[in-house]
Amino acid sequence: MTTTTPPVTLDTVRDAAARLRGVAHRTPVLRSRTLDALVGAEVHLKCENFQRVGAFKFRGAYNAASRLTPEQLARGIAAYSSGNHAQAVALAARELGTSAVIVMPEDAPASKRAATEGYGAEIVTYDRYTEDRTAVAEALADERGLALIPPYEHPDVMAGQGTAALELLEEAGELDALIVPVGGGGLIAGSATVAKGVSPGIRVTGVEPEAGDDTKRSLDAGRRVTIPVPRTIADGQALETPGELTFSVNQRLVDGIALVSDDEISAAMRFAFERLKIVVEPSGATGLAALLAGRVDALPRRVGVIVSGGNVDADRFARLCGRAATS
Repeated sequence: MTTTTPPVTLDTVRDAAARLRGVAHRTPVLRSRTLDALVGAEVHLKCENFQRVGAFKFRGAYNAASRLTPEQLARGIAAYSSGNHAQAVALAARELGTSAVIVMPEDAPASKRAATEGYGAEIVTYDRYTEDRTAVAEALADERGLALIPPYEHPDVMAGQGTAALELLEEAGELDALIVPVGGGGLIAGSATVAKGVSPGIRVTGVEPEAGDDTKRSLDAGRRVTIPVPRTIADGQALETPGELTFSVNQRLVDGIALVSDDEISAAMRFAFERLKIVVEPSGATGLAALLAGRVDALPRRVGVIVSGGNVDADRFARLCGRAATS
């Protein structure tokens, strides 16, 4: 009889929390009576838009980078990302006294590229519609001798991301359901590991944009499915296929995937701004969008939602909120 150790466990998440203590922010958990009344549940919003670099990604990036050897740190770090992981690795590298080279799509939001460069990283661009970002980054890392930290397909990254859910459960207490945005699957893999480890009866639901439903299709098929490059305002969730490691976790622990439209995402961003007084980027708003649009069936009494990030420039934010007002 053989057993396979999962890539992320409750213990590895707790170890990551110890490494992140005093480095990452312990982000607030917000409540809203208006939101509770609208959705018919007691909602606890874990606001990772207040995390360093404006998104949960700093947790996983720093946890992984801090575990590199001194020799690896001396050579530098490489990563690939549409924006938030890019900023996270750039800041983690700066915190640890090393350099970072980031492979970013040519059409990444200008604010995310500027922020990444502001943390001192070198940017190398690629065309997300014709080139494979993983292949570009791996070739670059090999050529320069850099340690590659992928955005989700890494045990230390998943463990770091899971600390957001760990903090949420510590503050909110026992929850009946946890709702988590899904891109490559690292955040929900770490979060589901924590949630099921602490409270086995909890229901974990992922949320994807309708145009980027690769994880839902994969879970339905029982295997990883590849879709065309998604075109959605939720740029952080515009992936073609789930990660292999992340899917191995999510296939065991995630109870279902809800889908939301771009209009519903825009409406959630506007609601968060007007009623909660927070700025949330499209990918960060998908969990809230699923609640507001009624996309989560049989909503239980106490619900946690991870608001995964807030990196959106003012002009784009205004356009998307304006779109919500007229749609």
